Amino acid sequence: MLKRAGLIILILVVFVVMFTFTALNTGDVELDLGFIKGSYPISVTFAATFFGGVLFGMSCLTVFVFRLINERRSLRRALHSSESEVSSLRSLPLSDAD
Repeated sequence: MLKRAGLIILILVVFVVMFTFTALNTGDVELDLGFIKGSYPISVTFAATFFGGVLFGMSCLTVFVFRLINERRSLRRALHSSESEVSSLRSLPLSDAD
């Protein structure tokens, strides 16, 4: 519950900062990316940069999550194999060390 409240507060703070930035800076920015050239409002450029960063971060996390899923799958297989080995060893009769 506390994490969710912190996340909501963080989102509200980011929204307030973006709104304040947009209200105070109404000018245009010359943007030349090689394949796109033009003049765009600062707010649109800022929002597009923020959105691009979010997409890049999500794509990086996707690779990490897929690696974790793969590792989890292999650990489950190893656990299942170990459990079956232990159950087969338990079914063997005990030999006395006479």
